[in-house]
Amino acid sequence: LFALSAAAVSRSMAALERDVWALPGHLLRVLLPLLTVFHLERAEDAARRAGLSTQPIWRKLWDDVMKTRPPNSESITCWRKKFLETFFSNVLHGVLDVSSDWRLNDRHFSPLLHSSPHVSQLTLCNMLQAAVELTAEHNNQVLENLAGSLRVLKFQHLLSCDQSVRHSLVLLLHRLIHHGSVSQVSMYSWPVPDTVLLVLILTMSAGFWRSGDALTYHGRPCCLCRKEDKGQSRESAQEGAERGCNAEQEGSGGENQKRSPREADAHVNSVLSGPRSPPLRNPACEETNSEVPCGHSSIQGGSSPHSSSEQLSCHPIPRKTCTRMKPAVGRKRRCLRRSRGHYADPEDLYDFVFTVAREDNSGLLDKTRTTEGENTENWNSSSSGSPCTGHAGCKKRGGPAGILSLKAAHRFRSVSTLELFSIPLTGEICRTLSNLLSSWVSLENLVLSYNGLNANISCILSGLRALSRHPECRFRALRVSDVFSHMPCMELVRCILSALPQLHTLSVSFDLKNQLEGSRPEVNPSCSEAEVPESCLEVLEIRFPREPLHTVDLLLVLKASKSLQQLSLDSATLPCPQELGLLLEVLKECTPNLKKLSFHDVNLAEHQKEVLLLLQDPSLQEITFSFCRLFESSSAEFLSEIINTVKRNSSLKSLKLPGNRLGNHRLVALADIFSEDSSSSLCQLDVSSNCIKPDGLLEFTKKLEGHIQQRGGQLPFTHLRLFQNWLDQDADTAQEALRRLKAVCSVVNDAWDSSQAFADYISVM
Repeated sequence: LFALSAAAVSRSMAALERDVWALPGHLLRVLLPLLTVFHLERAEDAARRAGLSTQPIWRKLWDDVMKTRPPNSESITCWRKKFLETFFSNVLHGVLDVSSDWRLNDRHFSPLLHSSPHVSQLTLCNMLQAAVELTAEHNNQVLENLAGSLRVLKFQHLLSCDQSVRHSLVLLLHRLIHHGSVSQVSMYSWPVPDTVLLVLILTMSAGFWRSGDALTYHGRPCCLCRKEDKGQSRESAQEGAERGCNAEQEGSGGENQKRSPREADAHVNSVLSGPRSPPLRNPACEETNSEVPCGHSSIQGGSSPHSSSEQLSCHPIPRKTCTRMKPAVGRKRRCLRRSRGHYADPEDLYDFVFTVAREDNSGLLDKTRTTEGENTENWNSSSSGSPCTGHAGCKKRGGPAGILSLKAAHRFRSVSTLELFSIPLTGEICRTLSNLLSSWVSLENLVLSYNGLNANISCILSGLRALSRHPECRFRALRVSDVFSHMPCMELVRCILSALPQLHTLSVSFDLKNQLEGSRPEVNPSCSEAEVPESCLEVLEIRFPREPLHTVDLLLVLKASKSLQQLSLDSATLPCPQELGLLLEVLKECTPNLKKLSFHDVNLAEHQKEVLLLLQDPSLQEITFSFCRLFESSSAEFLSEIINTVKRNSSLKSLKLPGNRLGNHRLVALADIFSEDSSSSLCQLDVSSNCIKPDGLLEFTKKLEGHIQQRGGQLPFTHLRLFQNWLDQDADTAQEALRRLKAVCSVVNDAWDSSQAFADYISVM
């Protein structure tokens, strides 16, 4: 090593590294912990060839530099990626000083540049200064690396920002989404959202940008747009020239076959200067009279960056006339391919977003405005994805946001997952989002959580209904959660499945039934009477707002969901004991593919027979009874019946019993599931929040070890979850029990303060 160090004076760093990485494995093992992050990252291949793992070194780096325990640390498979990804974010946001540790302070090491290839998700916060930094000219290569590696882009706690910052955000989104690899955009905790900024993020996530204005990076137009534009121009020109030649040959007998080069060039130029293609009609509108206004256009296009060769229109075209539409921004309309020399002024980058006060005589806003007395189909009774005019809140027009105009927009690549958490969505924003959703063919997952939608959910469903009728639609998962439910949960589920029968995953969750007891907005009767067509539903999750289970509606949904594989019912109140038996009967008859069944916070104390029937069902592989008060009024015989039933069921793989007050004696009894005479294949057992003490856990461990010896060392049991139990009451006993358990299976627990559960402890005693 000393000789190599001396040789560094006269030899290049690359040659020196080749010699170092060629060291024998035992020397390399000593050297790796002494390297800086820059050299450690470059030593990965050499370490792999020598059969060495750098994971312990990266984990120690995390502990020394980050000084925090990462969430779900047991599931982290690559500490190198975890460290470099978090390191990138901390440096970008200015919360980590690279001079704080000698392993980070290397003159060859550029923190953002060298860690960016490992970043798959990134969070932008507050004033979006990180966006300004990433789009700075000196970080061009960093942005290029992110365009290839980043998959998830998150926004959190955003604040209003000035025009220059928004311009930087536009450049960032354009590179990472339109010409990058970002497939998911998530926004969190924005109590008072900036309407312009929110609509801008939604619009660019959907793949739209204003046609005719080229994005500029530091005074230069986007080279990727120009390359794409040139390729499409050649294709369109060639196709147009071929069509023109064929038509002339058919019409004139080939008189123009000997066209001169100058004439040929003039013909190609005429093709380029003309419109790309006629505006596309909305198939939903073609089913109705052409005079009926339509709020959505089923715009052809998708997530591919090459799908932008078609001119977009956001309103239907009358069948008998073909008039040119007035541009949304009041400028002379031009072809995108002839506007390469025109670069967008930062001050008007965003006026393409809104139409209010800008499209007085044309555009989607006026096309969708209904006059008094005009009959309009509402969202739940229309079969064609009509505009969201089903309630008073959705009929209102005007305001600062208006409806997004897509007629002058250029279509780029778009994301497949959109998540909005704790962001109030007004009626105007909902209409804009609905308009985007109607043609967002790349969208596969939509999460709307605590957005205060109430009746505005109808507007969202209107856009999704229009999207579902698009031939290239890939939408498969919808998750809606909020504080208040403006209609019964099952009624909403029926409406959603009636509008979107192609859904694979549906999750509906509400905390409370109504803001005011007894108050309920008017709901169109057709919603509750909507038939549930046969669906493709595979996962159904419902959290009821403390309301009785509408068993009839649930049974209709289950009968239409032959492909259902997972069902979760949370906080449901069973009206009578017979309801659960009827539900189990329908599940057995109509959902043969059901593999996972979960009940959470459902009182099953008086349904012991139904619980045993579920545990012996040969089709179920995972059963969850979470906080279901199983043993509240049961006898010791009930626990024995549960154990014997599970012992005979060879198909059950996972049994989760959190929050059922098992206590020590019931936990010890559960060990008999794995006795020598058992045919159980149970792999996972969850006994979290069950008042288990260290001595009970140790006794359970000893009994389990005895069964293992009787079975010759073979046991299917692999995972035990012990969250929120009273293991802190005797640390030594708990450590011994955990040490012996970890030799048998994987144990997941936490350091929980049991004093918080003193009241529960007294009740168990």
